[in-house]
Amino acid sequence: MRLLFCGDIVGRSGRDVVAERLPALRRDLDLDFVVANAENAAGGFGVTEKICEELFAAGVDALTGGNHSWDQREAMEFIARQPRLLRPHNYPSGAPGRGFAVFEARGGRKVLLLNVMGRLFMDPLDDPFACVTAELAKHRLGGTVAAAILDLHAEASSEKMAMGHFVDGRVSLVVGTHTHVPTADAQILPGGTAYQTDAGMCGDYDSVIGMAKPAPIQRFTRKLPTERLTAAQGPGTLCAVFVETDDTTGLARRVAPLRQGGRLAETLPALERA
Repeated sequence: MRLLFCGDIVGRSGRDVVAERLPALRRDLDLDFVVANAENAAGGFGVTEKICEELFAAGVDALTGGNHSWDQREAMEFIARQPRLLRPHNYPSGAPGRGFAVFEARGGRKVLLLNVMGRLFMDPLDDPFACVTAELAKHRLGGTVAAAILDLHAEASSEKMAMGHFVDGRVSLVVGTHTHVPTADAQILPGGTAYQTDAGMCGDYDSVIGMAKPAPIQRFTRKLPTERLTAAQGPGTLCAVFVETDDTTGLARRVAPLRQGGRLAETLPALERA
């Protein structure tokens, strides 16, 4: 299978570059399943039902979340009726929505998608490692599911790396979100799991992690309250991770970063054809 995971979509710039670039990427990379993190899609804070529908129309198959999942109040309601939108699975019992699902990819093959949030420098949620263990016990990679993707929304690179090695051999891809900066460590771990510490963001990189520059700079330099942060509005870069899996085992055969549009140097995986 050919999978694409798009990093945190930030504001209109992020939404626009996904809508502009993803249809051609689906065609040119012959993608079977596309995931994006949408927790910053609505002006940098949460996601709305309308935006979800726009992203699905652009070619995203499923959306994940993070610590901004509830910033738009309407998400508390519509997430229960939108099975293609996840939030971190390790929120306490009773939180609306769900943090994992099995989706049908092209050709009818099953893809397990898991979304959890880290705890270092983040909200003290339930243990993400135990949470992931419990769900993976129900699904066998290369058996009940053809592929499995884990989005770890976390601040600390150490926590993301630990999770990658913890589930190595049990999922197709572990990818980090939240920091909005694409890391240069895309690799296949010893057990066959593709890994990248952070996918980066889909948004305007002439910014402070997607936010217009003046307000965050003043917060750092003056240590005083400023106006509300707003998403930067310049041309966006689509940052993603491309993975090709083995049809028998579900493990990764290939992993590569992808960047298209905006300010960052572009990179596009060449499609290997038989």
